[in-house]
Amino acid sequence: MLVLALGVLLAMGTVLVAFSGGRAGAPPAAAAPNPAAAPAAAVVHPAAGPARPAALTQAELARCPAESVACVDLAAHTAWLQRDGEVLTGPVEMLPGADTFKRPPGPDSSATPTGSFHVLRKDKDGYSTEFHEPMNHAVYFAPGGIAFHEGSLTTSSNGCIHLSAADATTFFDTLRIGDGVTVF
Repeated sequence: MLVLALGVLLAMGTVLVAFSGGRAGAPPAAAAPNPAAAPAAAVVHPAAGPARPAALTQAELARCPAESVACVDLAAHTAWLQRDGEVLTGPVEMLPGADTFKRPPGPDSSATPTGSFHVLRKDKDGYSTEFHEPMNHAVYFAPGGIAFHEGSLTTSSNGCIHLSAADATTFFDTLRIGDGVTVF
């Protein structure tokens, strides 16, 4: 004799129905999960998009000469673009190369070098043959292939400045060969 059991479960406002069958006196068989009956995952829409770094202070602005177009604050993990001392874009989040405490930066260190530089070249579809990694929207500014480019904001580079895809595009489109870059 077959016994048909019907169970109803209310979960998150959704009714789930499970059927199991078996012989009288036998323990009920476990119902197989039904993914189609499971409630859909909640979708969260951020109100204002990703958080951006706070506005620049006068002290931060003073550390980057007005002649520089790109400014990088390694300690704050921020970068911005300016013309004649007026901020155009930023500050934006960035991730510099990891400091291995070996100087100067190069084969034994992957720290982003500090100092004053100039944009040397640009490559929209750049690729590192040394590290076998894409360097989209690369703007090279220091010896050794150091550049601003699209990259992870959680994994340090090998000396470059990682930017989000949108910010790397903005830096690529704004910076020109010869523009000043200050890294501090």
